[in-house]
Amino acid sequence: MKRSVGTVARGIRTPIVSQGDSIEKIVIDSIQKAAEQEGFSIRDRDIIGITESVVARAQGNYASADDIAIDVKSKLGGQKLGLLYPILSRNRFAVLLRGIARSTSHIVLMLNYPSDEVGNPLVSIDELDARGIDPWTDHLTEEDFRNAFGVTVHPFTGVDYVEYYRSIIEESGAECTILFSNRPETVLEHTDQVLTCDVHTRSRTKRQLLNAGAKKVYCLDEILTEPVNGSGYNPEYGLLGSNKATEETIKLFPRDCQMLAERIRNKLKEQTGKIVEVLVYGDGAFKDPQGKIWELADPVVSPGYTEGLEGTPNEVKIKYLADNDFADLEGEALQDAISQHISSKKENLVGAMEAQGTTPRKLTDLIGSLCDLTSGSGDKGTPVVYIQGYFDSYIER
Repeated sequence: MKRSVGTVARGIRTPIVSQGDSIEKIVIDSIQKAAEQEGFSIRDRDIIGITESVVARAQGNYASADDIAIDVKSKLGGQKLGLLYPILSRNRFAVLLRGIARSTSHIVLMLNYPSDEVGNPLVSIDELDARGIDPWTDHLTEEDFRNAFGVTVHPFTGVDYVEYYRSIIEESGAECTILFSNRPETVLEHTDQVLTCDVHTRSRTKRQLLNAGAKKVYCLDEILTEPVNGSGYNPEYGLLGSNKATEETIKLFPRDCQMLAERIRNKLKEQTGKIVEVLVYGDGAFKDPQGKIWELADPVVSPGYTEGLEGTPNEVKIKYLADNDFADLEGEALQDAISQHISSKKENLVGAMEAQGTTPRKLTDLIGSLCDLTSGSGDKGTPVVYIQGYFDSYIER
């Protein structure tokens, strides 16, 4: 008899993770305890997701605002500094901004508008239209912005980020000039030393600035790539993916996630004889249709995963087959025909009509998004997710 259940994602409760803890032991022990209590068995090709936060906590991958200041000053010289395109976020950027501002006497902060890179709004597109402002050609000073839009607050947090970021810079001892422009080279009218803070567009922004004559340009993934006075660091992502820990410290994106994923897979194989897949995940890759905010503020969904999670799905669309290839069948005959088609599908369905409407995204992005939605970001206490049946198809028994 066919199984009646396909994919199942379980949030796994764990002890509170502290610096120095063995994250692989916590993960394995918690999964085995859950399996015993809930009556499920560990199977080949099950998937373990571990949120990046507990990995970084176990590693003690923390840094202070002063550590950030030291590294930024060493790389950009402590001169008047252009600061481009930060995400509008107390959690993601406030402590970074505090450290960056301590590195210099004057910050020229230039913001994307009408929203930041991931969709946090400063103003609405409708407001731009009403005032005849084109965000691709018009460059605004802070006075221009206030005259046009007045005080603007984030619809979810109620924060006026223009004022909030100004206050952090000035409280840190630096002067502050704020601009609004979607053309990176605009900042070069004020300084040729730039730190660009965008996440997914950073390489293009850096290239545009250098082509336009900038003297020095760094991205956030080039800050804290090595320890400063014993601080945490990330050699690949630097400050990208970091989160606020306290008013003065951040938790960086975790290091060595690939090795961690492989160690957990190998340890479980030793203990159970089963080969599971493992990934460390951060933000999911999805967009809120109401708030228009893209979830992915991390540089990647998964900074480390086992090889079985490489690639994209290779699936046919059952409803397409039912409506087209086998439209003349019904009942058991239809089920048998579709099952046979799935059994003999090609190894690569790219471009095939029968695959239209399936999701051609990376497996790690899809699975990481499932994990992120399952574990949540609040008080569920389930930083580990155990997924079964993800690679099943309709024909699996």
